[in-house]
Amino acid sequence: MNSEKRKAAVAAYKERKVVGGVYAIRSAVSGDIWIGQWPDIETIQTRIWFALRQGTHPRPDLLAAWRQYGEAHFNFEVIEKIETDESPYIRDKNLKERALHWRTKLNAKAM
Repeated sequence: MNSEKRKAAVAAYKERKVVGGVYAIRSAVSGDIWIGQWPDIETIQTRIWFALRQGTHPRPDLLAAWRQYGEAHFNFEVIEKIETDESPYIRDKNLKERALHWRTKLNAKAM
């Protein structure tokens, strides 16, 4: 990729609209579900999978299940997207409320 194309790609990435959301990680073997929220829902799976592959994820129960069953037995799913032009404080509050709703509804663990 030449310098101009790279600069254009970086600029486009920075200008994209960021959408927050609630996500679920499911173990196909055990049936366990972990629910979390993130201000940029498009980037969180990469971050989580990287931490799990490196063995550095902060959730010991998720990491233990990942090690026991393997990556192929886990699914990532965006449950709800939250588009808002509100302040980051309000956005984060809404994300936490929606994640709590989904954890209760699905009897899931927190991320």
